[in-house]
Amino acid sequence: MKRIVTLDPLLTLGFLIELKAPVVATPYMAIQDSEVLDFVKRSKMVDLGNPREPSLERIAALKPDLIIGSAEAHSSIYETASKIAPTVLFNHMDWKRYLKLLSESTGREGAANEALAAYEKRVVSIRERMKGNDVTVSTLRFAPGRFVVFLDGPAAYAPFAVLHEAGVKRTAYETVTDGSIVKRPDWEELANLDGDILLYVSASGFESGPDDALEKEVTGNPLWQLLPAVRNGRAYRVDRVTWQSFHGIGSANRVLDDIERYILADR
Repeated sequence: MKRIVTLDPLLTLGFLIELKAPVVATPYMAIQDSEVLDFVKRSKMVDLGNPREPSLERIAALKPDLIIGSAEAHSSIYETASKIAPTVLFNHMDWKRYLKLLSESTGREGAANEALAAYEKRVVSIRERMKGNDVTVSTLRFAPGRFVVFLDGPAAYAPFAVLHEAGVKRTAYETVTDGSIVKRPDWEELANLDGDILLYVSASGFESGPDDALEKEVTGNPLWQLLPAVRNGRAYRVDRVTWQSFHGIGSANRVLDDIERYILADR
């Protein structure tokens, strides 16, 4: 496998970089992590533009050996892409299962197994330390005009699946048994986020510039002050890149860093 194109500039790109796979092109738009973007530019990957409508002309000119995309985002261009090169579109799934499938597709199983083994060892250690810790944790994303709660359940978005693996207990409102990924509470429903600790992200959009103003607006509201974790000084803002643009084992380890920093250190 000599030339890979990824249409997904987040998790797929992150994994492929960690696996040291030969990626030649990806959309630059939506890459939130400055280190990843620097690596992409240094590697002279071709920019495919908008991840929802990547440039098929640029892909064709590169003559890739494999194109990887998302079934949700790229099914409409599958037929055209598959005429350029073998094309694989993956459905949303558990991030570790996806890493294994991706490593098999690109012949990088050894690198994936090694990286996962180190992560698993750290998770087991943190889970042991969490035992007997009865603290509950709420999480929340601020977005312009709305809130998003990423749930603990079978289809949990990767950072929140990591929380679960590490033994972190979420509140009843944030825990599901079905395939739900998010809830979108209004101000009144925020009262359900009654965890002892609250981890929140302020993410105004692709650009991070307005994030501080958004945080100030939300945390200045009297209803915010009623949340138990806020009242007790245990509400912490966490990094938007780690928690909203998860892109590999490096991101998973940064979630574990936050568990140690804010949950275990809080005991």
